[in-house]
Amino acid sequence: MTPASGVDWSGLDAWLRSLAAPATLIELAVIAGCLGLSALVVRLARGAQARPGIWFGRRIVDGVLFPALALGAVLVARWALHGTAGQGAFRIAVPVLTSLVAIRIGVRVLDAAFPRSHLVKVAERSISWVAWGAVVLWVTGLMPVLVAALESVRWKMGGAEVSVWSLIEGSVTAGAVLLAVLWLSSAIEARLLAGAPGVGGDLSLRKIAANATRALLVFVGLLVALSAAGIPLGALGVLGGAIGVGIGFGLQKLAANYVSGFVILAERSLRIGDTVRVDDFEGRITDIHTRYTVIRALNGRESIVPNEQLITQRVENASLTDPRIVLRTTVQVAYGTDLDALMPVLRAAVAQVPRVLSDPRPAVLLSSFATDGLELAVMFWISDPQNGEGNVRSDVNLAILRTLNAAGVEIPFPQRVVRQVGVAVVEGESAGTGAS
Repeated sequence: MTPASGVDWSGLDAWLRSLAAPATLIELAVIAGCLGLSALVVRLARGAQARPGIWFGRRIVDGVLFPALALGAVLVARWALHGTAGQGAFRIAVPVLTSLVAIRIGVRVLDAAFPRSHLVKVAERSISWVAWGAVVLWVTGLMPVLVAALESVRWKMGGAEVSVWSLIEGSVTAGAVLLAVLWLSSAIEARLLAGAPGVGGDLSLRKIAANATRALLVFVGLLVALSAAGIPLGALGVLGGAIGVGIGFGLQKLAANYVSGFVILAERSLRIGDTVRVDDFEGRITDIHTRYTVIRALNGRESIVPNEQLITQRVENASLTDPRIVLRTTVQVAYGTDLDALMPVLRAAVAQVPRVLSDPRPAVLLSSFATDGLELAVMFWISDPQNGEGNVRSDVNLAILRTLNAAGVEIPFPQRVVRQVGVAVVEGESAGTGAS
């Protein structure tokens, strides 16, 4: 039947009639079997993987592997049952699974490329709406009509004739190319940061290799996507000049941060895991991005420092050549204490504290003659400042206290005498007043 609108609904009518055929039950049973088999394969394959990724989601059905396996199984089943069934259920199962594959690929790749980004949720909804809308148009038979209508809208652009459908097709192709590039770059980056065979053990070197690979692949993918969208690359010369002017003026700081990030990673003056102090903020470098560096303090606070600041300003790196640092604590003992006998005992007690290095060995020095007693300075070395300084200093103080108590050494403390001045005068005045 062909209404006056010009839309041919005969295909939809034939599909609805095929759904009412008894063979549809066989098709549904085969499709259910394909889904169950795919879920079983994913469960068995996922057992050897410790953490979810693009292929394996947090559950069985939210990864790319499940809909891809189900789509392949359904296509094989449709080919095997060709001529024996009405193909009504397969007609809707194939586009639904195809859309599910496209949605899962888009969401998982974007989530791996841009973790903790709110734009991923927006992209997920957009991809879902487009994919399910295409399924509805395909099943109802409106897709050819819509394509013809969009193809009829044409105009001239740069000497070439384009249509709305060609722009949509080019945009979808460009998006698919960018998703493939992001997928590849994420896989390479994860392999490099995990310590792939043949790659050095230095995390900073692996980080710069991952950043450079990602930037190169995204650049090449962008060029291929523009070509797929029908945009001539020769027209990018003017755009490149405009971008250069923008970098020279408005994006100068941004470009400097990106260049500084690669310089920091290349010369290895700052490495992931180093303990540094920048602008009175001390902590451990947890990550070095192309634009900024993340420094995490021992109290859990994180500082995001632009890479240009790490290049142009003074930075204290406690782990550049030697991760060992010296810590100091003080204690007072009473005058008259035999320091010649006490100081070796204190050194031995401090040396027994975990995390205190034996080389260089701890030192106990007479630092000053204080008001209340003899002040001793106890200095010791540690090699893991990233694990905290207050906890090891507390352990050393406790060891010193136990040693002094065991040796019967007095720890002096200030004593104050309070005298009441003027009380006798007041009583004398009161007596004189009464006598008068």
